[in-house]
Parts: sequence; structure tokens; C-alpha cells
Amino acid sequence: MAEQKNILDPLNVDGALETSETFFMKYKNLMLGVVAGIVIVVCAVIGYQHFISGPKALKASEALFKGQDYFSNDQYETALNGDSLGYAGFLKIADEFSGTDAANLANAYAGLCYAQLGKYEEAVKFLDKFSADDYLVAPALMGTMGNCYAQLGQLDKAAATLLKAADKADSPSLSPNYLIQAGQILEKLGKNAEAVDAYKKVKSKYANSYQSMDIDKYIERASK
Repeated sequence: MAEQKNILDPLNVDGALETSETFFMKYKNLMLGVVAGIVIVVCAVIGYQHFISGPKALKASEALFKGQDYFSNDQYETALNGDSLGYAGFLKIADEFSGTDAANLANAYAGLCYAQLGKYEEAVKFLDKFSADDYLVAPALMGTMGNCYAQLGQLDKAAATLLKAADKADSPSLSPNYLIQAGQILEKLGKNAEAVDAYKKVKSKYANSYQSMDIDKYIERASK
């Protein structure tokens, strides 16, 4: 995804807290792009084996594969609503196969499409329908929900969801980013003590992550 690959370094926080609009525009690509990449990779490698099985789901699997292709090429509207060549779209797949694993994945992709299109309420609606217990996709989508809440101005809910995503992931590749995002939002809310707790968790629990190398400046700033 061309746009999302040009994400900003989460450690470059100079001026990030000047205004809410500046902050969220600056980190929008980071908030959404990394998660989308994770879901594409995981679903491509294990999704169709783990979530979809049996000949009955073959049609849905093929449709999802086509939708993923559109998604990977930033064609979010087409991925959602289908094309003129027979691809139904994630929305129709989710509805037609409701209650199945295929619909579960379609809901996840639909939510991500809406997030990329800036339709955050719709994104939350579909992401919330996704259910899985794995340690990558589920927390990644939860993190995306947190970022959508932030875009909607629901900052308390955003911070809480990001903290939950960090705990669920329990991963040095995901959790530090979610903790830092949550901490920055908590600072915007004036909840500096809670922000410090989030930053300190990066330092103590994920000491080997690259984010921990500069985490002291976050702690120092929020401690003032």
C-alpha cells in the first residue's frame, strides 16, 4: 500500500501535542497502515487455511482472495462494494455468509477499508464484529479500533482500547506502539500519570524493543 508505507516514526514527537488535529493527522498513517499490513500478511499466509476450510467455503475463499488483491492495491471502495467482473465485495460476502468464518474475515477487511477511507464509525462497526483469539490479527484490529476512536474524538475510549490491544498482543512488535499511542492520547487528556504508566511499561516489559531506546523522553515530558 503506497501511502501507508510512508509512515512516520512514532518516536518523532516534536510538536505532536500542539493541537489534536495536528497530532492525529501526523500519526494517521502509522495508526492505520502498520495494522493493515499485518492483516494482509497474516491472512494471506494462514487465514484461508485457518479460518476457511472445506469445499463449501471455496466460493467465499476465492472472493476474499480477490478482495484482498484490491485491498493491497489501495482500491478500498472496490474491495468493499465489488466490481463489474463478478467480485461481490467484502460487504456482500459478510452479509451472504453471515455467521461463517468467511464473513468473519470479510468484516475485518471491511473495517480496515472503511478506516483507510476515513469512515471511522463504519470502521468500528465492522471491526467490532471480527472475532479471533490469535495473538496478531485480533490485537492489531483492536488497535485499529482504538485509532478510529481517536479520529472520532473519543479520546478516553481510544486510549482504553489501545491499552487493551497492547495487553492482548503482549508483543514487542505491536505492544510498544500501542502503549506509546495511548500515552500520547492520555497526555492530550491531561492524564499524565496514566501516560507515564503506559510509557514505563514500554521501558520495563519491552526493554528490547527499539521504542524503548527513546522512551525516557516520553516519561520525562509526561512527568512535568
